[in-house]
Amino acid sequence: MLHRLEEQSPDALLALIKLHAADDRPDKVDLGVGVYRTGQGDTPVFGAIKAAEQSLVDEQESKSYLGPEGDIGFVNALMPYIFGEDATMGGRIAGMQTPGGTGAVRLALALAQKAGVQKLHMGVPSWPNHAQIINDIALEMVPFDHANPDGTANVEAALAAIRHAGPDEAILLHGCCHNPTGIDYSAEEWNAIGDAIAESGIFPIIDTAYHGLGNGLDEDVAGLRSVLAKVPEAFIAYSCDKNFGMYRDRVGAFYILADGGETLDKAFSNANALARASWSMPPDHGAAAVRLILRDGSLTQMWMDELDQMRERMRQVRATLADAGMAGSVDLTPLGTQNGLFSVLPVSKEQVAQLREDHGIYMAGSGRINVAGLTMNNIEKFIEAVAEVTG
Repeated sequence: MLHRLEEQSPDALLALIKLHAADDRPDKVDLGVGVYRTGQGDTPVFGAIKAAEQSLVDEQESKSYLGPEGDIGFVNALMPYIFGEDATMGGRIAGMQTPGGTGAVRLALALAQKAGVQKLHMGVPSWPNHAQIINDIALEMVPFDHANPDGTANVEAALAAIRHAGPDEAILLHGCCHNPTGIDYSAEEWNAIGDAIAESGIFPIIDTAYHGLGNGLDEDVAGLRSVLAKVPEAFIAYSCDKNFGMYRDRVGAFYILADGGETLDKAFSNANALARASWSMPPDHGAAAVRLILRDGSLTQMWMDELDQMRERMRQVRATLADAGMAGSVDLTPLGTQNGLFSVLPVSKEQVAQLREDHGIYMAGSGRINVAGLTMNNIEKFIEAVAEVTG
């Protein structure tokens, strides 16, 4: 039967990783892989994570199953950081652990489909795996433009999509640090989006994968909170892979907001059934480490300090790029007001190839760069190379 399968295109980012690894130039620059890097180019294990993991080694008494909802202590410990002081919004929110933010997105879309959603509106460009998941579960995706050419958010396109949506439709929004553009909605724009969602009845799904990497823990979820305060129902997908540096441990959570306890219980039971059929039980180690951190004041402060250092380094890189202004035909100024790991440069695939071949600078063919791949040692090389290639 396997001869009936069609060959699938290889993942472009994985191919880029191989090309970078094979390049023997000592000054090569990797702006492709979406992980945080220090000014020395390392992706470290947080000190808070190391301490929590040591506690697990010393104190954990069992590796028995936790159930499809995973580590509920972890799920609950995260909630005040995401939703604020009234973390359950009066008992209207329930959550469960997932294998990374990807598992949370997959569960959110599958549960929305099971509840009757037939069309999903999504700003483009978006994280490539969003489209892959949408296609895999056979949802109809309706795109709208996320960004304006000047590097600002096209909020009018989002509002038009919301206002013209019919019944049984949903919208997928990035909570902060938009991947791949780094372009987020302002507080005023989030308020307008929340009002429009409440009026239209479209179902909101908010993917929050980079919490704390933009402007701060509270600032990065202010938009999410403003929307949730105005709507009766929503799904939230959350990742700890970036803000706790636990990429390979796959640490995520999925939350349901519902208007009424009976509806919430029914939705949660369906989420449990989908999780059971998808991964049975989520991996516990990373979530247990996060739970220990968030229940220990000194470890919480250590984690926040490390997160502050990450965020400040990326803000410094963005400020340096913005100060450079024009690099050839590319205006780097907007990168200073964008957030998170990523931004997209207006360069062609041919120019991306030239940057790679002539200068050893590796980035996605779309022009997406991981700003954390830039350091004070290579940022001038990058700016000069962009100027040469696009000038």
